[in-house]
Amino acid sequence: MAKHYKPYTASRRHMTGYDFSGLSKVEPLKKLTAGFKRSVGRNNQGRITTRHKGGGVKRLYRAVDFNQNKLNILAKVATIEYDPNRSARIARLHYADGEKRYILAPDNLKVGDAVVVGEKTAIKIGNRMKLKNILQGTMVHNIEISPGRGGQLAKSAGAGAMVMAKEGNHVQIQLPSGELRMFNGEAMASVGQLSNIEHNTIVIGKAGRSRWMGRRPAVRGSAMNPVDHPHGGGEGRQGIGLKYPKTPWGKHALGVKTRDKKKKSSKFIIRRRKKKARK
Repeated sequence: MAKHYKPYTASRRHMTGYDFSGLSKVEPLKKLTAGFKRSVGRNNQGRITTRHKGGGVKRLYRAVDFNQNKLNILAKVATIEYDPNRSARIARLHYADGEKRYILAPDNLKVGDAVVVGEKTAIKIGNRMKLKNILQGTMVHNIEISPGRGGQLAKSAGAGAMVMAKEGNHVQIQLPSGELRMFNGEAMASVGQLSNIEHNTIVIGKAGRSRWMGRRPAVRGSAMNPVDHPHGGGEGRQGIGLKYPKTPWGKHALGVKTRDKKKKSSKFIIRRRKKKARK
């Protein structure tokens, strides 16, 4: 459940936060942490290539194992920890051979649980195996696109994809976006839905909290001058005065398909993702 605060300021009234009660109160593993400098939206020349990024509190990076290539070695969940660099929680695994690693923690994974990775294992939360061996209707996360490359899909808080059907050496999976896609049956995936499901219900509450996360203000184009944005100018509040909205550089901003029609992976997409409703 999300945490609510006493409304001693207007912004605090509706703000909600995380309930960290279920997490282990330990320091992160020193061996698996490192400091890092964020690019804050700038390229190697120092020029801004992505707007509205900058600042933010310092973070210690946790090296999360997305590949999980230790096959058939039993691991015990030692801790469930907070990771400031991602929305899901992470779990510290202690392997039988003495090695320690971090993985993405699925929902309902608890300290003391056993986890194993193999070609075919039990359908149990936290276990990882080849897609061809996962039963239909099972929720999975941290899915590989190419076998051996490591997990690339369904890695954020509450994310879970569903195994729908099997055709030859391919498996149909419905992704969190609603897209139905074919995957190689040799690719790996972890069983379960990811933790911190209430993440999308969190109310930030105030602008300062966005700044802590490294998000700078986004100014509306209609509030700018004509020299700065195609939507700018006019006396008082005006419409954009165009048939369609534009980016600051004059390109179409809404309803434009950006996927390359000749992209080879298009043949694996059975049904495209659902369209988002415009606000």
